[in-house]
Amino acid sequence: MALLLEQARPLAYDNPAHSLLRGWARLVRRNLDAGETAHGWLAWGLAVGVPALVAAGVFWLVDTFSTVLAFVWLVVVLYVTLGFRQFSHHFTAIRQALEQGDETAARQGLAQWLRVDAASLPRAELLRQVIEHSVLSAHRHVFGVLVCFVVFGMLGLGPAGAVFYRMAEYVARTWRLRHDVSSSPALETAAVRGWGWVDFVPSRVTAVGFAVVGNFEEAVASWRSDAPQYAPGGDGVVLAATAGAINVRLRPLPEGVVPDESVGRAEPQLAHLASVVGLVWRSVVLWMLVLALLTFSGLPA
Repeated sequence: MALLLEQARPLAYDNPAHSLLRGWARLVRRNLDAGETAHGWLAWGLAVGVPALVAAGVFWLVDTFSTVLAFVWLVVVLYVTLGFRQFSHHFTAIRQALEQGDETAARQGLAQWLRVDAASLPRAELLRQVIEHSVLSAHRHVFGVLVCFVVFGMLGLGPAGAVFYRMAEYVARTWRLRHDVSSSPALETAAVRGWGWVDFVPSRVTAVGFAVVGNFEEAVASWRSDAPQYAPGGDGVVLAATAGAINVRLRPLPEGVVPDESVGRAEPQLAHLASVVGLVWRSVVLWMLVLALLTFSGLPA
């Protein structure tokens, strides 16, 4: 229901719920970032844990009065934390521009999405960046949220897992050292390490899903051998599994090496964008079936 609602009426970037959570994270950073390791972990724990506890507390409260209201609260929290439309409009605009042969508009779309200069990117690198950020966004906005939602739900914490995961991802992304954010190294370290722990299991669940609905042998082999070369932590696992699942080269070849399409994986092509869409939606169907089986078996609280 949350996915259907999000498709029909996607949340705007400046919606009240997300603005409230962003404001909470900024408040914690301003008041608790004293530069010490202990302060960094305290700030991270409060920024991530308090919204999750609020979500669980509301669930427990309404569940004592009405199961229907508790269900509505689950849908509301998932609607705010989970969904493709929080990022898919960027992917769709870039894909349409490439299909129309307008690479300039595609580069502008990528630059707007990632807030980087993409004017001089070669076509293969443009496609590679779109594929990588699309699958990582799908993982962070959909699959990772679902995994934490199910795990915390099985512990009787209602939708707390979805909030916990999204807040951990948000503070890891925004508390990095930047010219416009006065975060200390201790705070940045806590946010990045905390996110690594939170995302350890969800990233591997996403990789398993991609392997099952894609090229299983290639996805698993790429995951086992190449994950650290793509990116640190869970991102590398997801990207390596994606590369094997749809048979695409997501690591640029060394300078001077000519790609051989008959050996190994293919360079990114426009058709791979459709393959990414199919991979993600097949994974959604897979995990919806798994979630339904868990529900019918009575495992989730």
